[in-house]
Amino acid sequence: MIYLNCHTWYSLRYGTFSPERLCDLAEANSAEYLAVTDINNTSACLSFLKMAKDRKFHAMIGIDFRNGVDQQYVGIARNNQGFRQLNEHLSRHIHIDKSFEPDAPDLPGCFIIYPFRKVETSDKIKFKENEFVGVSIDDLRRLRFSKYRKYREKLVLLQSVSFETKKDYNAHRLLRAIDNNELLSRLPESEQASFSQRFLSAGKLEKAFEEFLHIIENTRKLAAQCQVEFGFGRDQNRNLKVYGKSEEQDIQRLRELCEQNLSRRYPEADEKVKARLEKELASIIKLKFVSYFLINHDIVSYARSKNYPFVGRGSGANSIVAYIIGITNVDPIELDLYFERFINESRASPPDFDIDFSWKDREDITRYIFERYEHTALMGTYVTFKRRAVARELGKVFGLPKENIDKLSEGFFNFRELDHLEKLVLRYSRLIEGFPNYLSVHSGGILILNDSIYNYCGTFFPPKGFATVQIDMNIAEDVGVHKFDILAQRGLSKITDSIELIRQNQPDAEIHDIEDIHFFKKDPGINELLKVGDCMGVFYVESPAMRGLLTKLQTDNYMNLVAASSVIRPGVSSAGMKEEFIKRHRDPERRKQAHPVMYEIMKETYGVMVYQEDVMKVAHLFAGLNFEDADVLRRGMSGKKVAGSDLERVERTFRDNCKEKGYSAQLTEEIWEQISSFAGYAFPKGHSASYAVESYQSLYLKRYFPLEFMVAALNNGGGFYDTRTYIQEIRRWGGRIHAPCVNKSDHPTAIYGKDVYLGLGYIKELEIKVVQQILENRQFFGEFSSFEDFLDRISISVEQLTLLLKINAFRFTGFDKYHLLWKACFRLNKTKRDIKQPLLFKPEHRDFDLPQFQISRLIEAYDQIELLGFPLCSEFDLLKQPVRSGVKARDLENYIDREIEIYGNLITSRTAGTVNKKLMRFGTFFDVDGDIFDTVQFPDTSEKFPIRGKGIYRCRGTVADSFGYLSVRIKSIQRQETAPDPRLVNSSFKVKIA
Repeated sequence: MIYLNCHTWYSLRYGTFSPERLCDLAEANSAEYLAVTDINNTSACLSFLKMAKDRKFHAMIGIDFRNGVDQQYVGIARNNQGFRQLNEHLSRHIHIDKSFEPDAPDLPGCFIIYPFRKVETSDKIKFKENEFVGVSIDDLRRLRFSKYRKYREKLVLLQSVSFETKKDYNAHRLLRAIDNNELLSRLPESEQASFSQRFLSAGKLEKAFEEFLHIIENTRKLAAQCQVEFGFGRDQNRNLKVYGKSEEQDIQRLRELCEQNLSRRYPEADEKVKARLEKELASIIKLKFVSYFLINHDIVSYARSKNYPFVGRGSGANSIVAYIIGITNVDPIELDLYFERFINESRASPPDFDIDFSWKDREDITRYIFERYEHTALMGTYVTFKRRAVARELGKVFGLPKENIDKLSEGFFNFRELDHLEKLVLRYSRLIEGFPNYLSVHSGGILILNDSIYNYCGTFFPPKGFATVQIDMNIAEDVGVHKFDILAQRGLSKITDSIELIRQNQPDAEIHDIEDIHFFKKDPGINELLKVGDCMGVFYVESPAMRGLLTKLQTDNYMNLVAASSVIRPGVSSAGMKEEFIKRHRDPERRKQAHPVMYEIMKETYGVMVYQEDVMKVAHLFAGLNFEDADVLRRGMSGKKVAGSDLERVERTFRDNCKEKGYSAQLTEEIWEQISSFAGYAFPKGHSASYAVESYQSLYLKRYFPLEFMVAALNNGGGFYDTRTYIQEIRRWGGRIHAPCVNKSDHPTAIYGKDVYLGLGYIKELEIKVVQQILENRQFFGEFSSFEDFLDRISISVEQLTLLLKINAFRFTGFDKYHLLWKACFRLNKTKRDIKQPLLFKPEHRDFDLPQFQISRLIEAYDQIELLGFPLCSEFDLLKQPVRSGVKARDLENYIDREIEIYGNLITSRTAGTVNKKLMRFGTFFDVDGDIFDTVQFPDTSEKFPIRGKGIYRCRGTVADSFGYLSVRIKSIQRQETAPDPRLVNSSFKVKIA
């Protein structure tokens, strides 16, 4: 039997099948031909063709074109050209959100099937050669008495398939209700499919159409003409193959780039460098990856022309060619990086560079790529229904009260106490969980292909403004569509913004070339920051865990930082190798415990696997695997797509070779377990080295220009910590923090000498148009001379002005904010104007005799908390009871193994599971002087004394010393009570705020 209109769950919020389940149903029901035609979507097409290769039916693909749920026609591709035509037609309409016309355009490579009822309603009588009328079981009764019965050659079977069972049908109705944001009881029938659209067996269809056997025959003839073919597998590469005019020109261009830049990277290039360069070039040319290097070089060259900072990282940093021509800043000779980790003779798919740009610049980089290359699109991804979210949606569909929905979504309930509807919510939540919900954009993938994107799928147009494919990276790579990773991060913006702030704030300061990494590596001041873990604000090394690791390792050089960047990863830690690495780093005698072969392979890391390519080294040098099998092992352990049979074969070879080499079964098993547990989470060494380069650039700025650097961190969204933590760090480095000011603040935070003015953008609910008006007016006409001058020049409502007054943004006037608020009310209520233009003559302002207002510093702090989210005074000064004398963070070294009491303002905390599935908690605090200390809570105290939110805590515990890293092992911890806002409660106590 022939099924021409099957929907998978990629008919979003409509279909209920995965493509695989649809294939299983087709085989179970003896299908001869099966077409996947999702509604305005091609996400399933390639996956379906791939999995159908080993099935008994003939696979077809197409699109069900609909306006909402109103079916216009179904297009089925006769061949690959027809599939491209369908994708182009779909994408043109999706991009501009245009409805499909009742008649299909000329698509000669496709069959177009109009649903019988649509044809009957429109009274269509002319059909092109490739156009047909689709008849379903529900249409047969009407067909018997219709004039279209005479169109014998044009009638085909079009029985839609959207579900199998009644449970699937119920799920379909729920999905439709979610899509329409409607109660299930009120869902119109027109918005849902008929129950007849289930997968009917061949026998039922044949029996229903026994009077119309010519329809089935017509359908079989149509289906037999459809053949769309794609190659799948690791040897597929459909990326742009020629960068210039020919492959020969590309090879010549790559060699010229290497020759031109060799002396810049290696002023005295020795034979080792030249041999490595020739070896890489030979591999790159042989494997036809020349265009890949030239495209990446072109992208970073454009960035350089615009002075955009970037970081080339990932396994691409293992390449000396990439280093010489400027794609990366990591020297693979210095770091002894394996080129085979990046490219080896067995590699068929293009390698990958990850190139990070500033979050401010990536959109322009993307625009350049789209304009520079013809066949371009962003990589897509699928956002699936998550359990909590779908439970919430279904609760709304069933009309449950909010408190019941919250209970089901958050999981706090006793199942036996639930009513019938609540149990239905949970039942269908489990069913729908994992269904694709909507299409989205991959975090950084861009496609640059050798032929049209539409040969593979349709595209949609997300808010980013660039065409995005309807498939994800997994099936894309299977068919040979490989992405370029163009990523965004905020660390790079911190660097460029810091330099700009330094030039503004210290115009006479000398700023060292930020690209001179070798100079930074040797700077003792920078390395001292690493050694003591003073890295807050610095890219990748500011977290408590990383600060602790740097302290334990006494990191004071680049190579050690490279190692630390990978040691911190969960794979290394979970395999127990982090602690072993620290011990061997600190104690040379401990290194003797390493297996001699392992130590010889990884001398730099004392015989401990730290980097992802260590898997290849161990597999090749310890177990005797060739590079091809070693890379299969690395990719398989890293979660990359590798055939299970290949991985099993490599494991057998690994164990057999170890046995032949005379290794004990215990040692072989131990090494295999280390590989298994850590490879998926470890960094490539080149990746860690790239991160370390950026860390050194940031460390240079923090060491010599700390205030500008921390202001830049604030202006780029901070990092690991919240805003108030970075503000405290500014204070620690000698900065003076000021609340927003209409004369001194910009939208972001501004710095004048050591005075740091928080940006107007920090004030909650202050409208951006008000901020823009203030800044533009100030730029053209200068600072505001008085409060009245501000009111004359700025059009602002009382509500918006009140926000500025509450944050004390007019303190330059010398009047308190309560006085100014009364003046504003008198003035604006009487003379409010909607449009402000420069006044030819300044109006005279009548002043008023106002009473003396009592100013409360506590109220000031609460106003700041309301508008900024934090006070600008010390939060220790807001406590109801002042802290008792306790130990300070700077004195912890004097109390090792002794019990202490210390007060801390919580910065951040995290939990970690133990082998017994209990929770430990790690906390980071400021003490009363602003110095940082860390705490550890083991499961017993973690459960007994939970940390609940930000605030001041009294911590009692024992000071522990782990390789020079001090922490407090908590015995009890208690949050201290804060003084309430005097305006909200009757309070007789007074708090002095310094």
